[in-house]
Amino acid sequence: MPTDHEPRARPDPSPGLPPGLVPAWAAAPRPRRGPKPAHTVAQVVAAAVELADAEGLAAASLPNIAAALGLTTNALYRYVDSKDELLVLLADAGFGPPPPVGDDAPDWRAAVRAWAHAALDRYRARPWLLDVPFRGGPVTPHRLAWTERLLAVLATAGVSGAEALGCATLVADVTRTTAEHLRARTDPDATDPDPTDADATGRAADVRAFLRPLLAERGYPHLAALVDRGGFPAATAVDFGLDRVLDGIAALVAASRA
Repeated sequence: MPTDHEPRARPDPSPGLPPGLVPAWAAAPRPRRGPKPAHTVAQVVAAAVELADAEGLAAASLPNIAAALGLTTNALYRYVDSKDELLVLLADAGFGPPPPVGDDAPDWRAAVRAWAHAALDRYRARPWLLDVPFRGGPVTPHRLAWTERLLAVLATAGVSGAEALGCATLVADVTRTTAEHLRARTDPDATDPDPTDADATGRAADVRAFLRPLLAERGYPHLAALVDRGGFPAATAVDFGLDRVLDGIAALVAASRA
């Protein structure tokens, strides 16, 4: 029966490429000397996803993954070169392929909004994705599939080339930032309440009561007016920022046509 051994030194087959890029796109395992491994890279990544889903990103450590697979930590290096490489593969698997959103949307704005809400749903299902340190734009298959779908929607609006990629990046960034705000609502110390959470709403009311006289007395007239109207602290409006981005894209489309 195949067994796993200590890691063997091997040359880097792709110098200059970021960690995880080659294995993310590889159709077959990278060749290695020694006995046939008892596991696959996909099984290692699946174990990492399971740990992250259960207890967060920190739980998807190399020792924990090794223990889940019945390996030593050193033996994991037969499958991944580094923790950075594992994180890239973990994030790509965590996002998974995009759902077929926007196909039935009445227009491109509705299709982009459907894409954004699908991404928000993915972040809600796997909030640990927000903890993965992304460096640069997406380069792995699933994450690029999300970008490709968004670019296809923007193409129907008349946006293409570098402008389309810039718009897609902006939509993705606004969506991620919104997901971070939504996750913060679960923080017991947050003052950005979920309106369905009576305790959080009560805390926000206490904050308003505390701030109301201070803001009025110390020179914050605009914020004081918002407090008087119950609008500060305010719950995150999921579509507000996205709609402003869509307004900007619409203006870009109109200008290019003009």
